[in-house]
Amino acid sequence: MRAHPDIRPARWTALTALLTTSILLTACGSGGGGSDSGSGQAKSGGTLTFAVGSDSGCVDPQQVGSNDTIYSVRQLVDSLTDQDPRTGKIVPWLAKSWEVSSDATTFTFHLRSGVTFSDRSKLTAQVVKDNFDAVPRLGALGTLAEGYLSGVKSTTVVDPLTVKVTFQQPNAQFLQATSTHSLGIESSASVQRTPQQKCSQGVVGSGPFTLKSYVQNQSITLARRTGYDWGSSLWSKKGEAYLDKLVFKVVPEAGVRAGGLQSGQVDAISSVGKANEAALKGGQVALARRANPGAVFNLALNNSRPVLKDIKVRQAIEYAVNRQEIADTVFPTGTQPATSILARTTPDYENLGADLSFDAAKAKSLLDAAGWKTGSDGIREKDGKKLSLTVKWFANSATNQPALELIQQQLKAVGVDIALKELQISQVATVQQSGDFDGLWGNLTRADPDILRTLYSTKLANAYRLPAGPLDTALTQQAATTDAAKRKELAGQAQQLIVQNAYVVPVVELQTQLGVSKKVHNLDFDASSRIQLHDTWIG
Repeated sequence: MRAHPDIRPARWTALTALLTTSILLTACGSGGGGSDSGSGQAKSGGTLTFAVGSDSGCVDPQQVGSNDTIYSVRQLVDSLTDQDPRTGKIVPWLAKSWEVSSDATTFTFHLRSGVTFSDRSKLTAQVVKDNFDAVPRLGALGTLAEGYLSGVKSTTVVDPLTVKVTFQQPNAQFLQATSTHSLGIESSASVQRTPQQKCSQGVVGSGPFTLKSYVQNQSITLARRTGYDWGSSLWSKKGEAYLDKLVFKVVPEAGVRAGGLQSGQVDAISSVGKANEAALKGGQVALARRANPGAVFNLALNNSRPVLKDIKVRQAIEYAVNRQEIADTVFPTGTQPATSILARTTPDYENLGADLSFDAAKAKSLLDAAGWKTGSDGIREKDGKKLSLTVKWFANSATNQPALELIQQQLKAVGVDIALKELQISQVATVQQSGDFDGLWGNLTRADPDILRTLYSTKLANAYRLPAGPLDTALTQQAATTDAAKRKELAGQAQQLIVQNAYVVPVVELQTQLGVSKKVHNLDFDASSRIQLHDTWIG
């Protein structure tokens, strides 16, 4: 089989966006709870109606980054591997086994036999190759998948059920990447469609459900796949899913979603905010919550700005943020203040809470030492210039604006003026590439510490203009080792360097909170704090 050269354009690196809640989210972790498994006997049949807040305008898992849409399209495709949400361990799914070379450049997967797609075509090594070879052609919406395959040298069919993926450089993150929806496997016929066709018409997958209809900004309807018999090794039920049908309704208003759940019009809802918690607690509704792994909500600083090149200024901003107050005031119950740049549900997370404590006096002392003196209006000045920064943000989460307004108040108290500027979500990549910002607000979900390399390596996009240095070494080395202990040590070093140098300012963890009717059982979070519905039943 002819090797497939790496033809990925450099633009994939623009993906490193600080996109919040309903945009880019991919990943793993530990703990967290879904719906009650219940004491009754599980039974097949029925329709689960799930109200979500938005529609990404695409029903191709390889091109979707929005949680609200991932909930549905994840059910259409299987992945080569799965990831245990409790341990972070990678386990079999479509691949029954695999080998990784000692230098983490070659990954060989042995596929299960007998797997078919809903168009009756068979899963083979050639189909996997077709999927991976097509990723560079996905375009702007396929940046997550493209990033995971960056640096691939070749994808080779060894035999009908064995496929080998070889990278130009060590790439330890790739095994976890094969567990994500972004690298979910589609039939060869789907792969041959244009990205636009896949977005609007959907894809043919081997998953436990098939796409029955898609009405943009209204609904996505799925039906149980007859004959399905190759589920993830993490799932408790063998064979077909329990539910006959899944209906995902787009209901933008949080209060309307909550009302629909209370009245029984829908069975589950996404994005339960603080304002609706009290109304939903008790009765026939349960709240299910889990922290998303990956980079926490943070104020990402442009380290090339003259003012922000000074580590004392960056550290002062970091100390001036009262994370607990923000978590308690703005975010859903149970939201944790950041204790690292990674959330605690991320493999190889290191607790650096002591370095992220709120200390307004220390913030003021650092600004004094940096030569910024308090002016008559309370805002600090130096060389005739105000200590004023503009933070850009995007209205893709209801918590963004109130969180930033509270940060604005907290920083003003130490003499830093923050102006807030809202932009359209479509402008994210352009803003990052241009560097036209002092700070950006957001997060990025993934269940692997390599998310730090994606975001902060100066050898990749380097959207936040970090200086080259020891952080690059730690990030490169963690991507190159298959030794779990060594990788954890290196990931810890990277977290320490990011936090102690205040390249970005971690604030709070993103917590996914769902409202679920108590008649729904086994609606569980996966490693990415999203959901799998194969084992879910209604009774």
